[in-house]
Amino acid sequence: MSFSLISRRALLLGAGLALSALSLSAAADGLSAPKGRVILTVSGQLGATNRASEAVFDMAMLEALPQHSFTTRTPWYDRPVKFTGPLLSDLLAAVKAKGKTINATAINDYTIRIPFDDAQEHGVIVARLLDDQPMAVRDKGPLFVVYPFDSKAALRSSVYYERSIWQLKRMSIE
Repeated sequence: MSFSLISRRALLLGAGLALSALSLSAAADGLSAPKGRVILTVSGQLGATNRASEAVFDMAMLEALPQHSFTTRTPWYDRPVKFTGPLLSDLLAAVKAKGKTINATAINDYTIRIPFDDAQEHGVIVARLLDDQPMAVRDKGPLFVVYPFDSKAALRSSVYYERSIWQLKRMSIE
């Protein structure tokens, strides 16, 4: 057996072990790898990741989280609409996020700071469905951070409307 054949086998074995270690690391962190197109990336102070120091999600991964719905009036629609998706608090728990602020960024790079506590206090949803239908980009999708505005009068203010970011693509936890 030649030296180059042994070297090639050792290299392939090493690459295979490295890939296995990455897979085990992601599984140990509690997040599987996305199988479809990544639609949400979460970074920052996380205890669970699945790609380097980030947690990335495809739609199927978000659908696998517990789903919640509420119907509420918003400034963006002329009637009450139903939003469905995982609670922001469940998404943060899935990535074992620790922090005080969520910097949420939209497809057009609009960024808003959301206090971490809002997720627990207000039942905020990362909506993926509008009136039981997936949201296209032109319809503020595919993801829309929404507060249940009709549940508390205090939520019907510009402060909370501004924190409701549509076309969400990234969150950074500080």
